[in-house]
Amino acid sequence: MQVKITNKSKHDLPKYETSGSSGMDIRANLEAAITLQPMQRMLIKTGLFLEMDPSIECQIRPRSGLALKKGLTVLNTPGTVDADYRGEVGVILINLSEEAVLIEDGERIAQMVFCPVQKVNLTEVDVLNDSARGAGGFGSTGNK
Repeated sequence: MQVKITNKSKHDLPKYETSGSSGMDIRANLEAAITLQPMQRMLIKTGLFLEMDPSIECQIRPRSGLALKKGLTVLNTPGTVDADYRGEVGVILINLSEEAVLIEDGERIAQMVFCPVQKVNLTEVDVLNDSARGAGGFGSTGNK
């Protein structure tokens, strides 16, 4: 499937880093490096603009290495870029570490994964059918 992309950044287009990669790494497009303090969040611009078929969405997800090594993650994981959005792709990063983290221009800050979207029709009813689980949630099935 083709996705149209406009790249207004100073960096190469995103690409799959290996043949088995599900996501393409995307880079910070900054005028100057920024520092994220502990628990600070910030919208980081990428310079990328997308046009895609309505049957898919682009999910913005954290990079595992940044999460483990620096404590940086995408705050609204996964962030969704809808098919009809034409603005610049931004990444909401948060620093969950106890130290300030420097983010430099061109640094790979997140990954984008394209996923199918299933549209549904909602049918309003007064009562739902019972299930074995019922309303149990939030750890109701145990820890082990």
